[in-house]
Amino acid sequence: MNLKIFNTLSKKIDSFKPLNDTVKVYACGPTVYSHPHIGNARPAIIGDILIRILRNIFKKVIYVRNITDIDDKINDKAKEEKVSIEVISLKYTKVYQENMRALNVLPPDIEPTVTQNIHSIIKMVSSLLEKKNAYEAENHILFHVPSFKDYGNLSKRKKDEMIEGARVEVAPYKKDPMDFVLWKPSKKDQPGWDSPWGRGRPGWHIECSSMIEAYLGETIDIHLGGNDLIFPHHENEIAQSNCAHDGKPLSKYWIHNGFVSMDKEKMSKSVGNIILVNDILKNFTGETIRLAMLTAHYKQPLNWNEKLLVQSNKNLENLYDIIGDQKNFNNVKPPKKFFAALLNDLNTPEALKELYELSKNKNARDQIKSAANYLGILQLTKTGWLDQRKKIKNIDQKKIEKLINERDKARKEKKFPHADKIRNELALDGIILEDSPSGTKWRISN
Repeated sequence: MNLKIFNTLSKKIDSFKPLNDTVKVYACGPTVYSHPHIGNARPAIIGDILIRILRNIFKKVIYVRNITDIDDKINDKAKEEKVSIEVISLKYTKVYQENMRALNVLPPDIEPTVTQNIHSIIKMVSSLLEKKNAYEAENHILFHVPSFKDYGNLSKRKKDEMIEGARVEVAPYKKDPMDFVLWKPSKKDQPGWDSPWGRGRPGWHIECSSMIEAYLGETIDIHLGGNDLIFPHHENEIAQSNCAHDGKPLSKYWIHNGFVSMDKEKMSKSVGNIILVNDILKNFTGETIRLAMLTAHYKQPLNWNEKLLVQSNKNLENLYDIIGDQKNFNNVKPPKKFFAALLNDLNTPEALKELYELSKNKNARDQIKSAANYLGILQLTKTGWLDQRKKIKNIDQKKIEKLINERDKARKEKKFPHADKIRNELALDGIILEDSPSGTKWRISN
């Protein structure tokens, strides 16, 4: 089986060949200061599908996704709520983990936090100082970008574009406008740790470089993240790690997903169109959200809207109708065309097309379930999924059953106007009745 992925570094689709017997993957995780939005969910879901595929092909895969629990945004949130930064970071770490579980995102093998790795960060900063790739200025430690000749290879940007794109902080103590902070001093009311350069805290970019080194080694197979991280974050990671490790590359493959937009406009707090995962979960199941996310290729922008969720919900309902309440399935290989689509740069739209084609054969439950496992859907029984939807909608099942019995009685007594009235009232509440020889069944409208 030959996995092919678009490598941001080479700017082409490359065949994936691991460095050794253990496949090492790192993903940039969340900065935990607020509820995750749908844009935060996309890289987590894409990473999850990639890991499911890799675990099928290779015997050993180690997946690390970090938690950034020290950041100025966390500091600001803590001041706003008049609590410690630990309270904020722990609260929103839990929220993030709960949201990802709801989306059937499997936890990474290792989920380190920045505050757990201050020692390794200080060690890497010290190494960069010793190698003359960094310098101290006014209690700051900065990476000197001109010391790394390959800077810009990932983003392929010109220096002027990089300066503009990085929104670099103008500071008189910088040797070069592109130089970035590795360590900065902390005031009394800011979190900080003792270091050879005084009490302070790490810059953002050094955190991931040091955690990769601590948990995966100097060079990994795959680095994941959103398009917005290519520059400056991942460019800076490469510079730091390459210099700290005497020229050894940080990662062989770089995979970046496209943005999520609302009505074709990029989600942004300034625009006010941020959609929180928690809010969507009030009306749709996690699997519906996940399926909607997979309708576009991961590299392409995804236009998020209600229509997309409604259609995904219908598609999921059709699939659950086929697998029903069966719990045990034969462990079979997924259809060749389905798996070939996933191996071809995680082409989930093509894989879904093959899954829907397969669903026309109601005797293909085992294959449907096997294929769905790679996508992280159909993880419940039909009844389990319907119960989940009813819970979301706060459905009073006893009341509905009582009205159905009342309608059945009215129909037997040929009081059809009253029977129709009950059906219409339930329909207004989103409850659809389906009459059959075995009795009346009901479902929630999409």
